[in-house]
Amino acid sequence: MNKKKESILRNQGVQTLLASLLCIILGILVGYIVLLIINPGGATKAIATILKNFLYFAGNSPMKTTQYFGTTLVKASALLMCSLSVLFAYKVGLFNIGAAGQYVVGAGASLYFALKFGMPWYVCILAAVVLAAVVGGLSGALKAYFNVNEVISCIMLNWISLYTVNMLLAQVKNKTTPYTSSLKSTNTSAIIPNLGLDKLFAKNEFVTLGLPLAIIVAVLIWVLLEKTKLGFELKATGLNKNAAKYCGMKEKRNIILTMMISGALAGFGAAIFYLCGIEEWMVQQTSVPAMGFNGIAAAFLGGLNPIGTIFSSYFIQHITSGGSFVDTKLYCSQISDLISAFIIYLCGFVLFFRLWLTRILDKRDEKLAAKNQEGGKA
Repeated sequence: MNKKKESILRNQGVQTLLASLLCIILGILVGYIVLLIINPGGATKAIATILKNFLYFAGNSPMKTTQYFGTTLVKASALLMCSLSVLFAYKVGLFNIGAAGQYVVGAGASLYFALKFGMPWYVCILAAVVLAAVVGGLSGALKAYFNVNEVISCIMLNWISLYTVNMLLAQVKNKTTPYTSSLKSTNTSAIIPNLGLDKLFAKNEFVTLGLPLAIIVAVLIWVLLEKTKLGFELKATGLNKNAAKYCGMKEKRNIILTMMISGALAGFGAAIFYLCGIEEWMVQQTSVPAMGFNGIAAAFLGGLNPIGTIFSSYFIQHITSGGSFVDTKLYCSQISDLISAFIIYLCGFVLFFRLWLTRILDKRDEKLAAKNQEGGKA
């Protein structure tokens, strides 16, 4: 029985699940302590609000609960693509901190093609995927041919992407607001069809085909990485590009291709988010959307597994949305971001906790082996 329990604890999936739960609990605990320090009277209600999210805001209305649940899923689907973007590059030995900028390019491309050229939704998605892939590929090319660290090039491209997109989308801006024109009033053909999915979420019009497509993409990325020759080559290049080159693999091509796929994923996430009509782009924003950076936490919380990121992305989006409902009379408006940040930050330690658990099991095995040897000698 003990051997069975130990074998279960050594399973990577079980270790990831336990580590993720531990990170979540610690993050919530730290956040709760901070709330107690600021205002003890409202701390319990505030942390409950963050965890409840739409369940708190919707009150006792089942219809509103279902609608808000659908909205959270829509946002989580975009986050899922950003987390897959980070995960895919990381699996190949690269750290794509540029998912945020590639997400921006995807948003800009999809909205520009929709509002400026009046293109249908599938063309807008294609434009977002292609242009975001080009931006990702640029970082990959700098890494492959000039050994420029991808973190540095990605950070620089994040800001270049943001201000370029702001400049382009200013041409399709609403005249009375700093936001781009609404797709609903400008080009309805650019809105992704829902194919009846809205009925499952109390006629939430923002739930579109993009939601199931995001899940399908996550499964396809898992298949690509784990079940194909290309996935093996990409991971081999990430482990040791010199060894991969010696084995006949095109290491430069693999690095560029990895960053292109990574960028395409982030761009696709932006497209399915903005083309559902849930938000417009503010052309005066001076910070890169947090969606790309939250994708880093979601990737690690999911144990760097494409299937695991489906659930971790939802959780990260759930607490992020829930944080916006905290009573600002008791806490400043930034407190929700602070609490979410604590939880998200600790989610990055999933791999550390996995290693820690493995070491504990190894030490226990060594002690048991030593006792058995002593018993045998006696």
